[in-house]
Amino acid sequence: MSSSPRISVVGLGYVGLPLAVHLARHFDVTGFDIDSMRITELKDGVDRTEEVEPAALGVTEMQFSDDEAALAGTNIFIVTVPTPVDDDNKPDLGAIRGASETVGRNLEKGAIVVFESTVYPGVTEDVCGPILEAGSGLLCGVDFFLGYSPERINPGDREHTVDRITKVVAGQTPEVTAQLAAMYGAVNNGDVFEARNIRTAEAAKVIENAQRDINIAFVNEVAVILNGLDLNVLDVLDAANTKWNFLPFQPGLVGGHCIGVDPFYLAHAAQSVGHNPEVVLAGRRINDGMGGYIAREVAERLDAPNARVLVLGLTFKENVPDLRNSRVVDIISGLREMGHVVDVHDPHADREEAQQFFGIELLSSLDGGADYDAVIGAVRHHEYGELGAEKLTGLLAKGGLLADIKGMWRDTELPEAYRRWQL
Repeated sequence: MSSSPRISVVGLGYVGLPLAVHLARHFDVTGFDIDSMRITELKDGVDRTEEVEPAALGVTEMQFSDDEAALAGTNIFIVTVPTPVDDDNKPDLGAIRGASETVGRNLEKGAIVVFESTVYPGVTEDVCGPILEAGSGLLCGVDFFLGYSPERINPGDREHTVDRITKVVAGQTPEVTAQLAAMYGAVNNGDVFEARNIRTAEAAKVIENAQRDINIAFVNEVAVILNGLDLNVLDVLDAANTKWNFLPFQPGLVGGHCIGVDPFYLAHAAQSVGHNPEVVLAGRRINDGMGGYIAREVAERLDAPNARVLVLGLTFKENVPDLRNSRVVDIISGLREMGHVVDVHDPHADREEAQQFFGIELLSSLDGGADYDAVIGAVRHHEYGELGAEKLTGLLAKGGLLADIKGMWRDTELPEAYRRWQL
């Protein structure tokens, strides 16, 4: 293969686009996506995920396309499509199968196909490999080769970008591993870890987020316990964090496409070998139950049976437009099921997506909003963190409740006429 391979990134979402932009600074890159509207937006310099700045899109030499013909002559395919779970929390491999079919139709001898999507061990070789063979008529491991390099994109994180993190790589052969190490190393100054094999790299990825999920589940359960003891969990964590080896996790809602999903892929792998993953699934149950718990705690503190509630924030984390698997909806649905009237505001979320995904109509602004029985700070957007006592009490009816889920207003003094509750 040439020392300057032609690369095609298949899937231009939160993971694929930043990677493709960085690779395009060193290689001939085509960015491919089946979403024609997405391609049009990117050609116009607009990234709705806000992961890549317009200036970076404006100067990239990458070619954007939704036409498979643009994939011809590719030496290295990088597949970065979503791997969600279905309604039963089982792995949904539909997108990665579809992407494999697309690549297979355009695969040429000598090419490498590397997957970045989070999967359980064995998917790259046992699921994707045969699909690629069927589509291309080529023999895997002889005519073309597989690789895996788990993505580590953290939406909204401007510090741990793809050019500043260690990249794990694994190839079907040592030569493929070396080729992938050289390609990714061109982006991040050679900060590459070569895993023993593809299945090892797949397993490493799936346990990364499962570990984080379990740690957050622990502090969430602690929060519930301390709330029953009339103690503030953040005050307790401040004290505990003074110990040198205490892990600084925070309680809250766990959503998004990674932490709230990947443990189910690990659980699926465990069950496939006859093991019941008790700790992994217990963590998922605790974290998935936090929205309902918060709704019940807020409802207990409301004086009216049909109270007016304002929820601030809908995205799955702060300062990003990403609505995937947001657990804020559990608070909203829980309160509505109890008969309360709930308004929702989020300056980062797309109004059409909120309506499409959740049937939620977002408020256009907070101007004019007042006399709410409760205001819930659900997402720590910087706009909300900057709200002072005057603005917050202006949203509340006298005697109203300020429910601070993220500890945004711990140091904000409220007049005695107003109540507060904090997770």
